[in-house]
Amino acid sequence: MFDRLEATEARYEKLNELLSDPDIVNDTTKLRDYSKEQSDIQDTVEAYREYKEVKEQLDDAKVMLDEKLDAEMREMVKEEINELEERVEALEERMRILLLPKDPNDDKNVIMEIRGAAGGDEAALFAGDLYRMYSRYAEMQGWKTEVMEANTTGVGGYKEIIFMISGKGAYSRLKFENGAHRVQRVPETESGGRIHTSTATVAVLPEAEEVEVEIHEKDIRVDTFASSGPGGQSVNTTMSAVRLTHLPTGTVVSCQDEKSQIKNKEKAMKVLRARVYDKIQREVQAEYDQNRKQAVGTGDRSERIRTYNFPQNRVTDHRIGLTIQKLDQILTGKLDEVIDALVMEDQALKMEQAE
Repeated sequence: MFDRLEATEARYEKLNELLSDPDIVNDTTKLRDYSKEQSDIQDTVEAYREYKEVKEQLDDAKVMLDEKLDAEMREMVKEEINELEERVEALEERMRILLLPKDPNDDKNVIMEIRGAAGGDEAALFAGDLYRMYSRYAEMQGWKTEVMEANTTGVGGYKEIIFMISGKGAYSRLKFENGAHRVQRVPETESGGRIHTSTATVAVLPEAEEVEVEIHEKDIRVDTFASSGPGGQSVNTTMSAVRLTHLPTGTVVSCQDEKSQIKNKEKAMKVLRARVYDKIQREVQAEYDQNRKQAVGTGDRSERIRTYNFPQNRVTDHRIGLTIQKLDQILTGKLDEVIDALVMEDQALKMEQAE
């Protein structure tokens, strides 16, 4: 571990030199790549430097303990040694985690797709609850949310809603939400008070940049049609809605959320690029399927990952066996307790595999 830390620190110093080089400063691509590489290892280097400093303090304290000290001073040194040993242990654990292979998508924005599944209108209403939950969570993190496409129902829910969450580390926190979410509650339309079970599916895609996935214009079929959703007087009168079909993969994206055809096409392209990127990634990593099944956040999207039980105010994440009696709080966006547990479990599995 310490050999890797020494090498990482040396690379960090080399990057400092490179980023001061006028030739690099004038090369936009290299400047971006080196800056990102340095940013990616900065936390590791800072933790290692703090570790070395604390370790030195610990060694000095132990030497002092061997000297002739009065009882009061000896007790103070012993107490300091205990505190420093705890810090050393905590820093070693932190460095182990920081050295784990990092998901290259972790710092990216995400495109989330929520669809009502089994349960008709109740499933659509639950899809709306999930959308609001993630929107509030994003707001608490200081992230921005933008709706890309929404297909509403007459009862106030969503058959489908696609939206982007922009902010540093968004994917690292939300990638574990991939899968089928189940709700158990008494619908407002249920006169007999019986509990119904419905589901909604959530897909979390990292936003893909043009340099990461090349989509040629000749490979896209563009269809325009009249918008049928919100949009004021322009609804059904202008051909503002856009449907993009990526011919090589058969991926289809529609967008009619904006009044402008150009804006709808821009939004649709973002979703299309993310879906194609996701598809390519899954195909490339197919040989690692067994490992991905062991990881927390990369399960099949049809897999039931979580249950929201309203009568018991309970949320259960089935992947890690976590049950929390705080459904009311979680639906207001207070997801950190669940996400933190998933992150820790994912890190523990990766550490086991690394060992």
